Amino acid sequence: MIEIRPVTTDADYEAWRQVRIAVLPHERCPSVAELRELETPERLLVLAELDGVVVANGLADSSDEAGRGFVAPRVRPESRRRGVGTKLLEALVDHAGALGFEVVGSGVEDEGSFAFAQRFGFVETGRQVEQVRRIGDEPWPARPTEYEIVTVAERPELWVTAYEQVALPTFPDMDTSTPLVVSAEEWATEWINDPAAMFMAVVGDDVIGVAGLMLDTDKPERAEVAYTAVRRDWRGKAVASTLKRTSMAWAAEHGISEVYTWTQRGNANMRRLNEHLGFSYGAVSINVRANLPLQVAQELRA
Repeated sequence: MIEIRPVTTDADYEAWRQVRIAVLPHERCPSVAELRELETPERLLVLAELDGVVVANGLADSSDEAGRGFVAPRVRPESRRRGVGTKLLEALVDHAGALGFEVVGSGVEDEGSFAFAQRFGFVETGRQVEQVRRIGDEPWPARPTEYEIVTVAERPELWVTAYEQVALPTFPDMDTSTPLVVSAEEWATEWINDPAAMFMAVVGDDVIGVAGLMLDTDKPERAEVAYTAVRRDWRGKAVASTLKRTSMAWAAEHGISEVYTWTQRGNANMRRLNEHLGFSYGAVSINVRANLPLQVAQELRA
């Protein structure tokens, strides 16, 4: 028997995390504390049990892309093709529909998951490519003369300024089908997890660029590259590469042996910068989207 139930306790959150880690072993998973911090009335996390055993998890929430919901059903590989994913997806899109969304997006990481999504009317809207960099002996970049590199731990009051002066003006540069919508609260909670590992390029009290790392408590030897952006009026002056080299030197001094990032396939400038810094290519994630109610394939109705 399949049962879908909401996540409520810390034990539930940890069970949710373990499914995500099993399905996406090479991606950072938020800690229980981070997941708790992200709780909102609209956000739904669920577990799926098959005969009393947790075999899947799900997430339904608003998307960072304007006017859309987001759903993420994840089933452990050994428990697929038993109806769990279908029942899980139904619960998630029902929640998204109740929030008023007429369109939902998701991401899939393998051809089997892509085929599953297509059977419910999801279509591809874009792809992200993983870029990976081994960390060795990383020299600190030369100190810039036109600006200063500081951590958010050193200048915490400037993280809000970074949102206003860097994030909001550069979100439209992202290769997304609709503009990103990120609140100041989301910027403070979801886009940083260790102020000492997040770097800003500043001129006085103005922020001109950001880059850093999202640390992984489950795999402390790996870190995800955080949002990297430079104000348009400061581009072409090596600000982004200086910030990234700074973060890699910091990683080397803190026992991190590998960093990775997901870059939109259409974001050629960032991909080239990462290539220049020694990143190689890894996995591919497919962005998909569907209108609600879902259009179920004919063979599933039979």
